[in-house]
Amino acid sequence: MLSRGVHSLMADRHLEPVTADLRARWGAFAWTKENAAQAKVVIARYPAGRQRSAVMPLLDLAQRQVGAETDTQGWLPIPVMEFIARELDMPVIRVVEVASFYMMYNLVPVGKFHVQVCGTTPCMLRGSDDIMAACKARGMEIGHVSGDGLWTLNEVECMGNCASAPMVQINDDNFEDLTADRLGAVLDALAAGKAPKAGTQEPGRHTVEPLGGPTTLKQMVKANHDYRGDW
Repeated sequence: MLSRGVHSLMADRHLEPVTADLRARWGAFAWTKENAAQAKVVIARYPAGRQRSAVMPLLDLAQRQVGAETDTQGWLPIPVMEFIARELDMPVIRVVEVASFYMMYNLVPVGKFHVQVCGTTPCMLRGSDDIMAACKARGMEIGHVSGDGLWTLNEVECMGNCASAPMVQINDDNFEDLTADRLGAVLDALAAGKAPKAGTQEPGRHTVEPLGGPTTLKQMVKANHDYRGDW
């Protein structure tokens, strides 16, 4: 059975309609000089006849270029996906299939900061509902860009930080061991143009090591130790 996060997210996931204004804005999309060079490097990684395998990294590159042009995290208008299809000589529907399957690609406009709150069981048990409430208290609404253009909020499924739950991903960074207050400090820093420390927000914790040091296998801390003789 799909969890509430997956069901809600998949139900809301859709393509931005191709209006005349959208076509006028993005119909002439082309790589920047730097990204054109990077695209050639990416495509060259694949064997002859397999260049279409580059669709995922090229979609990411295009999304980042759109983000740079719009001062947002970036997204993929249909004309941009058509451009990728031409670059790789593949039907645009195949490009759309990839972009719509993977959550790393934004199908509609997003804000400068894309706040993705994990709502899977470990994060939920550790307080993800409070994290989501803290986001909404700041005016964020799931699937929408905030009025100031800074935020887009979504609930997502497990992103692999269960040992430091609850966590959110904001653009390319994860923020872990969160409370509502800790998240507030991160969001305040981002809004002020600062770069808050990514990773765990637990004081004294570096990654996911136990606070206070290990409780077992202590002799492994500084050197490899063979415990077999002890058993």
